[in-house]
Amino acid sequence: MSAQDLVVHTPSAPAARLILLFHGVGSRPEDLVPLGRILAAADPAAWVVSVRSPDACDLGSGWQWFSVRGVTEDSRPARIAAAMPAFVRCVRDWQARTGVDAAATTLLGFSQGAIMALESTQLPESLAARVISLAGRFATPPRVAPAATRVHLLHGEQDPVIDPRYSLIAAETLRALGAAVTLELFPDLGHGVDARVAAAVKTLAS
Repeated sequence: MSAQDLVVHTPSAPAARLILLFHGVGSRPEDLVPLGRILAAADPAAWVVSVRSPDACDLGSGWQWFSVRGVTEDSRPARIAAAMPAFVRCVRDWQARTGVDAAATTLLGFSQGAIMALESTQLPESLAARVISLAGRFATPPRVAPAATRVHLLHGEQDPVIDPRYSLIAAETLRALGAAVTLELFPDLGHGVDARVAAAVKTLAS
C-alpha cells in the first residue's frame, strides 16, 4: 500500500467490497479516477482505490510495475514474476486496511495493470473474486484455472499496443481449463477506455 494510492471512495458503513484499480505503464493513479468514480456511484458500499505502481517509469513520466524497456516475449515473464510479490503485498495491505477479504475484492487493471492482475490469478492463493482486464494480456497463456476468481477480458479490436488476440487466446485457454471467464471485444477501439468499456465495467463490478 503506497501513500500515493488514491482513495476514490470510502463507504460510510463498514465496507462490503473492495475495488482496486491498476493503471498502465507510464501512467498515474489519477488517470483511472474517472472510472473509479463510476464504480463508486454504482457500488457505494465498496472502497474504491486507484493504486500507484511502485517504480518510476524508466521511459519518461509516470509509474510502472516492471520495465518495458527492451522487453521481449522471453523476458516478460521474469519481469512480471519479480514484480508480483509487491503486487500481492499491495492487495493484501488494502484488504487488511479495509477489512475486506479476497472473496469480496475486485482487481481492475488497464494495460500493464491488467497484466499484473491477470498473472495474479495463476498464484496458488486467490487474491480476488473478480479480475477485470482492460487491454491486457497474460505473459504466457494461463496454466491453471483460478478456482475462486472470475476473469473478465475487455479489449479494443483495434488495439495497436497489446493485440486483442491475446485476450482471445486467454479466454479460449481459460475455458478449456474450466475457468469462469468472459470476453468482450469493442469495434473501433484502440488501446484505451471509452464509454462502452466504462458501461461494461460498471455492470461487471456491481
